[in-house]
Amino acid sequence: MTGGRPRPRLFRVRELDHYPNSRQRMRILSMAVLAVLIASYEGQIAPVVPLLLDDLDMSLTTYGAVSATALVAGAIASMVGGRLTDTVGRVRLIVPLLMLTALCCFLMTTVHSPGQLLAVRAVLSVVDGMAMAGTAPLVRDFSPRMGRAQAFGFWTWGPVGASFLAAAVASLTLPLFDDSWRSQFVIMGTVSLVLSVVIALNIADLSPELRARIVQSERETLGRADHTEPPRVRDLFAHRAVWAHVIGIASWLVLYVTLTVYGQTMLAESFDLTAARASQIMAAFWTLNILTLVLSGRLSDRLQLRKPFCVGGTVGGIVLTAYLASLIGRDDVSHLHVAITGALIGGVMGCAYGPWMANFSENAEDIDPRLQGTAWGVFTFLTKAMAVVVLVAVPRVIESGGWRAWLIVSVCCMAVFVPASLFFRGPWRRAKAAPEAAPEASPQDAPAPAPASD
Repeated sequence: MTGGRPRPRLFRVRELDHYPNSRQRMRILSMAVLAVLIASYEGQIAPVVPLLLDDLDMSLTTYGAVSATALVAGAIASMVGGRLTDTVGRVRLIVPLLMLTALCCFLMTTVHSPGQLLAVRAVLSVVDGMAMAGTAPLVRDFSPRMGRAQAFGFWTWGPVGASFLAAAVASLTLPLFDDSWRSQFVIMGTVSLVLSVVIALNIADLSPELRARIVQSERETLGRADHTEPPRVRDLFAHRAVWAHVIGIASWLVLYVTLTVYGQTMLAESFDLTAARASQIMAAFWTLNILTLVLSGRLSDRLQLRKPFCVGGTVGGIVLTAYLASLIGRDDVSHLHVAITGALIGGVMGCAYGPWMANFSENAEDIDPRLQGTAWGVFTFLTKAMAVVVLVAVPRVIESGGWRAWLIVSVCCMAVFVPASLFFRGPWRRAKAAPEAAPEASPQDAPAPAPASD
């Protein structure tokens, strides 16, 4: 690849000195998506939770405490990993960590007690959290703003695709292995280790100079950071738009994390389904979610609008989740009815997620493009922190009010995103006439980005 140069640091990677063309970017972006797919797939445990609880003679409350403790370690590690990607580089961290998480999957097969489960999941969560923190800024590096929402839609194929893949593989292979939950981690480790090698051979990184640029399109550069001053993390949190993003997405993630961690368990207990049937329904949820992620991202990029998609999809999620809660306890609800409702929830949530990621990236980029890794480290921290909250709170809520009560809590949390979005930067309506693209500025002449006023 043109502009590549090896540098003998933590991990030998190609580092590009010139912004790549579309074909080169697509190849590297595909590797970034594959990386987040692996990192997410290796952490999937939801499809086998019912089997795991029986085999280890463990209550749902104990499982929640074990998983929450492991995720606390992972949340802290993600903050560290996000900062390291800004200083060391994205790929030098991602590839070695992916291989380590694959090995942790094989280690899961040795678990025979809740204590052993805690030890293995904690190690996996730490390594996985640091790896995940580098994938989103890598996508940002190789996606100009004209195509960023669609790029992040593909990035989201990683965690979403991992949930779909885990659910689909579980539904197909669990009957073949006598419902042994250990079989799933053997499959995860094998697939992940092979794909990690593929990624290592095809991925590349941008030089620090290129990462400091704000790129609108391949022909237009909006600006770059002023290298006379070092990046300051506190600059990110001096703007209310960043705080609005943090509060809004943390609340939005309650439902997303619930479905990721407890989706199959909730369906099995609420609608009297087998583990395989519950996984089939969750696969339908993730299928439509994957499709709308890319379609909404493409439309968001074409219109150069983010906030209307975020809010519209969120409102749709609120309405449909409230409807799903109303179905629990009814005797006349078919499996198809539940599957259609779940798929629609996945669809509207996909409409919101990709454009939000693009909006968050652009808002952070306007402050200082050199802090993308740090910003996405905060996002990864929030994802894991909300998973801790869900793991701790769900058993207590369902003991008193059942899964319907928890879905209502999730709806209320998601509603917080709507007023928070009022503080996001970016237009609500498309401009009547877009100005002509300016010629690309050279790194020497491009001005430093001026943060938009709050």
